[in-house]
Amino acid sequence: MASVTGRAFEVGDVGVRFSVQSVSKPFVLALVVEAVGADRARNLLGANATGLPFNSVMAIELHDHRTMNPMVNAGAIATTSLAPEIAGTGRPDTTTDAAWDVVVDWLSAFAGRRLTVDDEVYACESATNLRNRGIAHLLHSYGRLHCDPDVATDLYTRQCSVSVDVHDLAVMAATLADGGVNPLTGRRVVSDRTCAHVLAVMATAGLYELSGDWLWEVGLPGKSGVSGAVVTVAPGKGGLAVWSPPLDDAGNSVRGQLITRSLSRSMGLNVFASAADPHVPRPDAPPVRD
Repeated sequence: MASVTGRAFEVGDVGVRFSVQSVSKPFVLALVVEAVGADRARNLLGANATGLPFNSVMAIELHDHRTMNPMVNAGAIATTSLAPEIAGTGRPDTTTDAAWDVVVDWLSAFAGRRLTVDDEVYACESATNLRNRGIAHLLHSYGRLHCDPDVATDLYTRQCSVSVDVHDLAVMAATLADGGVNPLTGRRVVSDRTCAHVLAVMATAGLYELSGDWLWEVGLPGKSGVSGAVVTVAPGKGGLAVWSPPLDDAGNSVRGQLITRSLSRSMGLNVFASAADPHVPRPDAPPVRD
C-alpha cells in the first residue's frame, strides 16, 4: 500500500518483478485523455462496461463507431494506437520508437522511477499474440484504429511487457488517488480531471466481466492483469497493489481479490459505504474471541 503522503506499507515478496500486463491500461488511458482531451477520448474509445472477457472481439462489434471500453483488449489496443499521434510521428509505418518513448516515459512518471521492458516476456508474447493481432486488424477494418494495426499491436505488446513490482504499482495507483500527483516525486503527472475519468472507466470494466462483483465486494476502482497483479485506488487515500499469479476464469488473481476485499472492508475504504464493516476486524485489531 502507498498513501498519498508517500508512506508505504509492504508485506510478502515485494521485490519480485513481473510484467505489468493489463494493469498498464488505465495509465496509458490517462496519457491519451490528457493528450487528446476527455471528450475525444470517450468518443473514440468508449467508457461503458462490456460484461465480456478481456480478449473478446464482441467489444468491437457492439458499437458502430467506437470500441466499448479501454480496459478490455480491443479498447486498449485502440487507446495505444493513439500514441504515435501524441508523439507527433505522423504515419508510423516504419518505426515505433518515438511512440514507444512516449508510452514508457509516461508509465515511468507514474511509478516514480525508470521502467524497462522484460525482453523475454516481450519476445514470447510477440511470437504468440495472434489474437491481439487479429483484434487490431479487425479494428482497422472498422476504422477504429489510429495507426497501422501491426504497429499498434507491437506497441501494446511492449506496454504489457514492462517489468514492475508491487511497490511500483502501489505508487502508480496512489498517483491516481492523489489527483495525478506522484506521492514520491511530487510531480504532477496528469490533471485531477483526467484521474476522475480514468477511475470511472476502471470501475466499469477493470476486472472484466466480474467488475460488478468487484464493486459489490470491494467498492473501489481496480484493475487486474494476467500476470497476477491487481491495483486498487482509494481516492484521496492511496493505492493498493497485490501480486499472486493463480487466476480465476476471468483472468483475475484469486488471492489478490480476497486480500483487497478484506482490507477495503476492515479499513472502511469502500466509496459506497459510510463506515468500515463492523464485522470485519481491522488489520491491527486483536483477534475476536467468542
